[in-house]
Amino acid sequence: MSEPPTARHEPVRRESADRESAGRAPAGRGPWAALTRLVRCPVCGDGLEVVERSLRCPQRHTFDMARQGYVSLLSGAKPTVNADSAAMVQARTAFLEAGHYAPLTRALARITASLGLPGGGEDGTVLDAGAGTGHYLAAVLEALPGAVGLALDASPYALRRAARAHPRAGAASWDVWRPFPVRDSCVDVVLNVFAPRNSAEFHRVLKPDGVLLVVTPTERHLHELRDRLGLLEVDPDKEERLERTLSGHFVRERTEALEYTVELPPQDVENLAAMGPAARHIDPEELRERVAALGGPVDVTASFGVSVHRADSSPSVQA
Repeated sequence: MSEPPTARHEPVRRESADRESAGRAPAGRGPWAALTRLVRCPVCGDGLEVVERSLRCPQRHTFDMARQGYVSLLSGAKPTVNADSAAMVQARTAFLEAGHYAPLTRALARITASLGLPGGGEDGTVLDAGAGTGHYLAAVLEALPGAVGLALDASPYALRRAARAHPRAGAASWDVWRPFPVRDSCVDVVLNVFAPRNSAEFHRVLKPDGVLLVVTPTERHLHELRDRLGLLEVDPDKEERLERTLSGHFVRERTEALEYTVELPPQDVENLAAMGPAARHIDPEELRERVAALGGPVDVTASFGVSVHRADSSPSVQA
């Protein structure tokens, strides 16, 4: 069993209520004032409130906000996932900002807006588990005016960007294989984009009428580059594995296929390879040599499945 996260234990100070309230006021202007209705203390499970530049529970477990804006909820605990490095995050940011996955970003926003959330998503809540830089979370929040979003990721380099991805988004360090530091039945939409899937936790935190959106690559995704660059193969049974992972907790409502061809110049090809799992087993210099051998811009297939899942309300799940 993994060790629980550690937190700074703040001693009780003999301060007046007025002074403590004054200390909370500046942080209250950011997204965390609203996000406290989602999060809970990862040590004891109590609620958290904003106190100056920290989140604190009634037991005085205190989690500081980093200078870059994200909250360190995972402090002292070793993640069980391979967190993205600074170089991987830099490559991903450059690739996404070039717009090559813009059709996917727009599709996620459109599908979210069509879900028929109560009040059109006004005052809604979105959880992005394995959010990376918060790129897709920001697009979804734009489609849900008034909603707030929480980005969870284990990479501090990604979280620095996720904390600034959208004015209504907050970011926190977390290992998505652990029980989430999120209250039961409080989330309207869970996003899972190219990230690990903790289906039991997705089910626990979603409201009864909440929705899980999952994005997975198909077998055709980037097939022109796999052998030439040494990219990892897409599991041909990926869809079956997705069904097995979510079965017992979710029922698939629909899947939307998205496929298009994009022309990638050499630098963007390098960023594409450097932002994913291949970056962990290909030397950067070797990757540059492989990209140079391509001889110029390359037409590449981008192919995804975007699936909508609703919570399974059968008695076996509720038990």
